[in-house]
Amino acid sequence: MSSSSRGRLLGGALFLVVLAFLFLLGTALKGKGTGPLTEGPAPNFTLQLFGGGTVSLEELRDKIVVVNFWAAWCAYCREEAPILERSWQAYKDKGVTFIGVNWMDVESEAQKYLLELAITYPNGPDLGGKIGRAYGVQGVPETYIVDQEGNLTHTQIGPIDEATLVGVLDSLLGHQSAARYSLSCVVPQDRTCLKRGSPIL
Repeated sequence: MSSSSRGRLLGGALFLVVLAFLFLLGTALKGKGTGPLTEGPAPNFTLQLFGGGTVSLEELRDKIVVVNFWAAWCAYCREEAPILERSWQAYKDKGVTFIGVNWMDVESEAQKYLLELAITYPNGPDLGGKIGRAYGVQGVPETYIVDQEGNLTHTQIGPIDEATLVGVLDSLLGHQSAARYSLSCVVPQDRTCLKRGSPIL
């Protein structure tokens, strides 16, 4: 085989390798999505609870639902856990439900975490990561607040503070003038808040 023929074959093989790499890269980027959801209908899900039974978002229509993604290995989750539990106790008889979605965790560690921090609202594992993918979760903690009509009204990237949580819940309960939707961001570890695919700094 002449050197020119070998060169053409090598060039063709290199082109195919580059083409395959670009295809795989594009697929991976597409799979990442555009970041956490901030508005529109909240994706429905059914969560298998640690204590047995299930809860689905659809069956909670007409209630305000606080969906919190967390993990036992997450220090920021541990910081916000008492705020979530206090708020659950304060609002559970006012038409507000809290759901904890345990994300990318070990079940035994997650259950120890719930016991240690005395968390009483429903919690369960995100089996296969399906719920997290539906909401565009990129890390924990992340909190999504769903109104009585099933729409996202607040997305919290990073730990939520009590004033923000209470403010959103009171707005949805009619105690204040409610905005259509909002996003709040506390960015630990250089994470980026995303809204409609654009960074919010």
